[in-house]
Amino acid sequence: MSISSAAAPALHTLPVPFLSSVMAIEPHWIDYNGHLNMAYYNVLFDRALDQLWLALGIGPDYVQSRGGSTFTAECHVRYLRELHLGDPAQVAVWVIAVDDKRLHTFEELRHAEEGWLSASSENMNLHVDMASRKTAPFPPDIKDRIHAFAQAHRAAPRPDGIGRQVAMPSKAAAR
Repeated sequence: MSISSAAAPALHTLPVPFLSSVMAIEPHWIDYNGHLNMAYYNVLFDRALDQLWLALGIGPDYVQSRGGSTFTAECHVRYLRELHLGDPAQVAVWVIAVDDKRLHTFEELRHAEEGWLSASSENMNLHVDMASRKTAPFPPDIKDRIHAFAQAHRAAPRPDGIGRQVAMPSKAAAR
């Protein structure tokens, strides 16, 4: 994507949740099981977050002009339904919470035409000063922009799956 941070759209023009562009499943992403390999679900989620970062003004230009970026600190993916070659995919992103240095997001990967849910990803991203490679507060203008975006997302219905954790059900519950 070639949009610069300076050309980021006005927040009031962005949908809630944020919607990525429709993405194609690439042939080399299909594994020997005949479906999208698990690693490439993360590629689709990452591409969608890159699009959101552009809209928030923290894309590649931000790294170059202001020396800040984000790093993923934690990620929890749920694989719910297979995607195959030829399936168009789109990611919806909610900003769940934000503070001085962190962004908590939740993403849903859906079939772009039929609307069914394929996977979800919950992430914690850290703002990083690229010179020191340590976490650092967002600059005030960026923090204000992200907080305004998060405020709009707080008013939207929460998607299922936020805060899920990996665990095996007890044998008693599984019976």
